[in-house]
Amino acid sequence: MKPRSKILIIAGSDSSGGAGIQADIKTATSLGSYAMTAVTAVTVQNTMGVNSVLPISSKFIFDQIIFTANDIKPQGIKIGMLHSTEIIKSVISALRKNKFKNIVLDPVMIAKGGAKLINNKAIFYLKNKLIKYVHLITPNIPEAEILTGVKINTKEDMILSASKLIKMGAKNVLIKGGHLKSALVHDILVNKKEIKIFNSKRIKTKNTHGTGCTLSTAVTTFLSCGKPIKKSCELGIKYVNSAVRTNPKFGKGHGPINHLVTINLDKNFK
Repeated sequence: MKPRSKILIIAGSDSSGGAGIQADIKTATSLGSYAMTAVTAVTVQNTMGVNSVLPISSKFIFDQIIFTANDIKPQGIKIGMLHSTEIIKSVISALRKNKFKNIVLDPVMIAKGGAKLINNKAIFYLKNKLIKYVHLITPNIPEAEILTGVKINTKEDMILSASKLIKMGAKNVLIKGGHLKSALVHDILVNKKEIKIFNSKRIKTKNTHGTGCTLSTAVTTFLSCGKPIKKSCELGIKYVNSAVRTNPKFGKGHGPINHLVTINLDKNFK
C-alpha cells in the first residue's frame, strides 16, 4: 500500500513508545499516511509516569519544520507537546512562513500519570496566540478546564467550554469526554455552525496511554486525505476505540493502546 497523504507531526518524544511522537508515527502509518516529524522535547518515561523532560531549542524546532516541509509538502500538521513560550513562538513563526492546511492542535499539558508538561506562561500564549492558527483543537476535559476556566461536570459544561474556545479564536473544537464518569464517553465537536456529540461505549481498562495523541493524529490523517472535519473526528474516534479495546497489556501502569489494529499483514509476511 502506498501512502495516501503526508503529515508533519510537531510533538515530544515518549521513550516508552505509547504516546507522543512515537504514537503519532504509528497512528499515521497505520491509517495510510506518511509521517514526518519535528521533535519538541525528549522525555524519560514509562507506563508508570514521566521521570524527566529535555526541551529541544526553539530554533532547532523551527528549522526541523521549515527544512522538512520545504522538501516534502505536508497535507496536514499535528501539533502536540509544546513545552515553553519560546517553543510556541517558534512554531507560530514556522506556521506563518508556510501556508499549511489541516492544522490540528492537541494541547498536551498533563501526562497520564499526572506530571505537568507545560508551564503557565506557555499555556497563556497557547490559548491567546497559537489557537488562532489551527483548524482544530482537541483538549481533554482537564485541558479544557485550564484553557477556559470552566469547571466541567456535564455535557453542557463541555459545550460551554468549547464555545469559549471558539470565542478565543478556535475554528473547531473537539473536547474529549473520557474523564467524565458515565457509561458512555461523549466526545463533542463544536464550531460556529453546529454541535456534534459522538457517543462511545466506555471500555473498562487502565491501558489508555497515548489516546489523546493518537486521536489528534488520526483526525489529522483523515483531514489530510480530504475528509471533512465531522467525518474525520468520527473515524478518528472509532480508530482509538478499537485500539483501546485490543490493547496489548504492556507495562505495570497505564499501558499503551494497539496502534496496529488497522493492519492485516499479507500472507507472505505471516
